[in-house]
Amino acid sequence: MMGNLEQTADIRKYTVLKLDLPNPKFESSYRDYIDELGDEERYPFPLDFDHTDFLGMLDRIEGFRSGETVPVGMVSSSTFWLIDNNEILGCTNIRHTLNEQIEHAGGHIGLSIRPSYRGKGLGKILLNMSLNKARELGINEVHIHCHSTNSSSKAMIESCGGVLDSTVKVGDEEISRYLISPSRPTSTEGDL
Repeated sequence: MMGNLEQTADIRKYTVLKLDLPNPKFESSYRDYIDELGDEERYPFPLDFDHTDFLGMLDRIEGFRSGETVPVGMVSSSTFWLIDNNEILGCTNIRHTLNEQIEHAGGHIGLSIRPSYRGKGLGKILLNMSLNKARELGINEVHIHCHSTNSSSKAMIESCGGVLDSTVKVGDEEISRYLISPSRPTSTEGDL
């Protein structure tokens, strides 16, 4: 029980958590986020985009959102940054549709929390906010997938209404595939 109280205190210290489209005013925070990731796998995929030309990277992200420059085999998607006090705390990418490959392993939503902000309940908040954005985009049933060995991601997805639909093997990895129905309650504060 004490852990939940500590987590609640951590979450409430943020002034106003919001999702923003990537934009130039967050360049310094974005670069710090990428530096924190170091050699860690960058997820969702837009975090892998070359950011040496920051404005060019923003154009590439916008091209995915507008659908104007989506490479073959990929789908349109919207990237949002979780912001508090002009600092990027996390990133979410919401695919507008699924193709066969992404429906098999990938799903609608990919997200991550900046390493220095992990363990504070922000993943659940970011997922709930992402689900609300997915609804705004007209996505009726959200597919969300994670590695079956990632117990933290599985618990987060389940706490946001995810129901395990199936597991599949992709190479040597097992992927847990969850569905979240549009009738699930919406929240941005988790259990607070």
